[in-house]
Amino acid sequence: MAVPTLPSRDPAWPERLALVHEYLIWPGGSEKVLQELVAFAPQAPLYVSLFSAHTLPPSWQELTIHTSFLQGWAKWLGVLRPDYHARLKYLLPWMPLAYESFDLSGYDCVISSSHAFAKGILTGASTLHLSYIHSPTRYLWENRELYLQREGLGRSGPVGAIGQWLLHRLRQWDFLAAQRPDLLIANSQHIRRRIAKLYRREAVVIYPPVPLQGLEPVADPSADYDLVAGRLVPYKRVDLAIAACERLGRRLLVVGEGPELARLKRLAGPQVEFLPHQPPDRFRELLANCRLLLFPWEEDFGLVAVEAQACGRPVVALNRGGAQETVIHGQTGILIPEASVEALVEGLRQADRQEWDPQRIRAHALQFAPERFHAQLGSLLRWAWPRFQAGERLDPREWSAQ
Repeated sequence: MAVPTLPSRDPAWPERLALVHEYLIWPGGSEKVLQELVAFAPQAPLYVSLFSAHTLPPSWQELTIHTSFLQGWAKWLGVLRPDYHARLKYLLPWMPLAYESFDLSGYDCVISSSHAFAKGILTGASTLHLSYIHSPTRYLWENRELYLQREGLGRSGPVGAIGQWLLHRLRQWDFLAAQRPDLLIANSQHIRRRIAKLYRREAVVIYPPVPLQGLEPVADPSADYDLVAGRLVPYKRVDLAIAACERLGRRLLVVGEGPELARLKRLAGPQVEFLPHQPPDRFRELLANCRLLLFPWEEDFGLVAVEAQACGRPVVALNRGGAQETVIHGQTGILIPEASVEALVEGLRQADRQEWDPQRIRAHALQFAPERFHAQLGSLLRWAWPRFQAGERLDPREWSAQ
């Protein structure tokens, strides 16, 4: 009797792979990247600290998702709701332990998607850990005072001291956690430089995938409004966009939700309209018909700026962070020198004087398509896995030089 031939394993590809992400409560930019990671490794189970089925699209419920012990706590605290920001702070001290508690010993490779704690998972000597870093944990290293004030911890006395001590301890953990992955992947050159400064590590750069399906120029856009879109949090400086448009008498649509919503509504005049998170088809329609997208803040990458350009619409953006790599001044948008109302007003005036070519703007955005992300991530994994198994050190500069 003939012995059946078993399919041979690919020695350059790990057989058992898992994904790790931060909490899944509301869809944002990092969740769009996670969706492409799921498409890259569709059989891989997903580990998250928290998961909210009723605030996410139904497609997330089709995945194999493992949550941490914080899931039960979050239900009791009411964290798994659209207004989760106000309560999530109570779980913050326990987040490191939540990720360290995951048992990932059964996997050959784990890919973590991290803007805070996910990179801190514990893996054994035989498990390759690649960590895709959206940003070093922003509220630990930057905007600390703003974060403490927003969470009611920015006071003097015992409460303020406790808040400062907690962030100090979390910064210590965050630095140590960033040393655990075998290889760090930065989502931009901007983030690569921040990783080098804050974590003292080199990283490879793979730009985030921007799903471009359905994002394309329309024949005759209405172009009767400017657009701001994203989570309404303090660092995004939507207040500057409101003030600049008010000064110039321009109609502005603000799409998003978050803790800044009430304050921004108080600042806004009749020319500003606020919309909650929009369904994908409606949001694509808003992007394709806007006069331009306003992006007056420093972002780690900024998916929405690329989405607007895919629709052929120019972007007026702050000349810092990811916008320096996604917006070409004078060709796909205007880069302003500082985050101020005056600079934004001048940027809007420059944009009005410019003749824009929608097809040229879209062509620039195509370099960030998911196909390129999948190809680069696959190339990196095929490079890293055999070397890891051979006990070699993974030098990011070696892969980047290919």
